[in-house]
Amino acid sequence: MPKRVVFTPDALDEEYGQRILARTTALGLDIELLKSNRLTNLRGADERATYRTAKSTLAVVKAPAGALRLQPTPPSADYQLNLAEGCPAHCQYCYLAGSLSGPPVVRAFANLPKLLENTQLYERPGQLVSFEASCYTDVLGIEHLTGALAETVGYFAGREGARLRFVSKYDHMGSLLGLPHQGHTRARASLNAEPLARQLEGGTASVEARLQALRQLALPVALGGGGYPVGVVLAPIMPLPDWQQHYGELLDRLHAALADVPGLDLTVEFITHRFTPGSKEVLLGWYPATTLDLEESTRAQKRNKFGGVKYVYDRPTMQELKTWFYAEWQRRFPQAPIQYWT
Repeated sequence: MPKRVVFTPDALDEEYGQRILARTTALGLDIELLKSNRLTNLRGADERATYRTAKSTLAVVKAPAGALRLQPTPPSADYQLNLAEGCPAHCQYCYLAGSLSGPPVVRAFANLPKLLENTQLYERPGQLVSFEASCYTDVLGIEHLTGALAETVGYFAGREGARLRFVSKYDHMGSLLGLPHQGHTRARASLNAEPLARQLEGGTASVEARLQALRQLALPVALGGGGYPVGVVLAPIMPLPDWQQHYGELLDRLHAALADVPGLDLTVEFITHRFTPGSKEVLLGWYPATTLDLEESTRAQKRNKFGGVKYVYDRPTMQELKTWFYAEWQRRFPQAPIQYWT
């Protein structure tokens, strides 16, 4: 629950913005109607204070025109579909660090119907086009405030040429059960080894809660579940001490949670830890006492076509991790395809 919810005038001009206002009002939250579309009073005395203030604020705004120019997001999906920007969690490896400008406030978009309608421009005759709703936020983490994910699932249920994907570290998925999604949304859980989840993923649901939520989403409707195609995003994979034991236990727990689900439709995505010089600087400002390994000298450099640098694991480490994860996954889940390794 945010400590403060602010609405811009543009957001309140949107019918969906009024719906978010009604939801947050009903929750008894501290609401402020801004006089301009500029977000103010988000900065504190230092970087840590700014972080705390911003992270406890939900800003309901109108997505800018640029949000209608959807960006490709391989290998996860064909295009990004951002229902919001900024995340309420406190993950010390946060992928958004350095990606979004300004204080890390959560911005929910009030012009949701326009954003959904715009996706039709990206459909291709005779092909399925996928849209990822979790590039810049955890949509389930703010669903109780916005209702946007359920709205989007319902919208994609009527789309034959498009599919929706989202991933979350939260477990409050009750609003998604009972929706007539037609199998057009794949609901994924972000999972990690227990020691890493406990140390680095503040403000999220426990690993066990995520596993049970995934089970509930995957169970057929007739058994009280959601009947969704589901997935696991194992991220960020790190070779912590005794990593085979810890990740093996996680895969065993996942297998136990899903073993008796009839007609299980499961996929997996493997993402190893990486960081940029910019994200490292931001993360150390947010979490100065972090135990996260951000040592550049032990990493390999990976450059993009624009010359930007990411620090990734070296080739021998990457190959050892990939070989182990592929073998262990296929041993437990032979019918569940691996979508990619990165």
